[in-house]
Amino acid sequence: MFNDAVAARKQAHEQGLPYPTTAVLSKALITEAKRTPERAWLAEVSAAILQQALADADRAYRNFFTSIKGKRAGARMGPPRFKRRTHAQSIRFTRNAKFRVLDNGRLRLPKIGDMRVAWSRELPSAPSSVTVVKTPTGKYYASFVVAVDDGADLLEPLADPEAETGIDLGLKDFAVLRGGKVIENPKFFGKLERKLKKAQRVLARKAKGSVNRAKARIRVAKVHEKIKHTRSDWIDKQVKTLVGENQALYVEDLNVKGLARGRHAKSIHDAAFGMFLVRLESKASRAGRTFVKVDRFFPSTMLCSLCGVSDGPSGVQGLRVRSWMCGCGAVHDRDQNAEINIRREGKRMVAEGRSDTLNASGQDVRPGRPGRPGNPREGQNEEPTRSGAAQAAPEPGIAVL
Repeated sequence: MFNDAVAARKQAHEQGLPYPTTAVLSKALITEAKRTPERAWLAEVSAAILQQALADADRAYRNFFTSIKGKRAGARMGPPRFKRRTHAQSIRFTRNAKFRVLDNGRLRLPKIGDMRVAWSRELPSAPSSVTVVKTPTGKYYASFVVAVDDGADLLEPLADPEAETGIDLGLKDFAVLRGGKVIENPKFFGKLERKLKKAQRVLARKAKGSVNRAKARIRVAKVHEKIKHTRSDWIDKQVKTLVGENQALYVEDLNVKGLARGRHAKSIHDAAFGMFLVRLESKASRAGRTFVKVDRFFPSTMLCSLCGVSDGPSGVQGLRVRSWMCGCGAVHDRDQNAEINIRREGKRMVAEGRSDTLNASGQDVRPGRPGRPGNPREGQNEEPTRSGAAQAAPEPGIAVL
């Protein structure tokens, strides 16, 4: 249904016709299509999930139009593309579809029936929608959308004024916290990479369309699923611990997309820095903690935390330097020094009221403007870098490791 909607709109665009609305597509692709022998099978499922597929396609086009007009934050979006067949599937039922959670704990879905559910928790309120997901390993999950109180996850403020930390992310250690505390990099993918290679080798030798190939595919999917679930669970536990032990959290705004295109791409994807930062920000916001993103161009690694002189290791070669001596005589551990600088810069941003991370599309994002208070590059006559050019340069993004 999603692909039919994309095809119909592409055809209308090529022929110079107006943009087909969802109501027009619903009549043509659902109501009238059910009467044809080729698409009579559409009547076997609830019309609600077909309508949701059309709504998803329309939302994708709206986001695309908003993006090309410059009204949408973030990177420029392309037009919707056709979805390919995969072994992961999902359907969504809204309240209009009249799904129900029964008193006996079963989930009643239109044209499917009553489903037994192994509940992970009790629903805090009546759900407004449910999405049923089938994973590549053949497991089914039901995800509900519910309304909760704004202050349901608020934590009590910590009395200790020193209960705050900077977070310096890296590959050698996943994170370095205040006082030299280290969170080791678990390397979930690396630990199961040999097992995955073996399963993929067995899959490649099976005949296409055979039963044995289907079994081998599931074995590969199970390895990927274990990596995914183990990583997600570990990140959730780290986020909960950090938010519970600190009143303020200061992190560096890493260019994760840029890092994932470099020579350490596999390790960057395995570490899941983007997932960690998103969940940490969300959890901190709901818990009432202070969360600040320090600008990615702030020289946290090169800056001496004692004298403030920026003469530390830089560039790709500087990644191999784990400790260095400043001209003032101080010897720094690379990551611990970066954590101190990130924490100080975050506290300064809070004091100046600049703790909110805003989208600086088209504006100057480098903090190195001459004459700025507290600027480590003050006095240097360098031209501020535009945001587009800054993101294209790989050196600043790699040096933070």
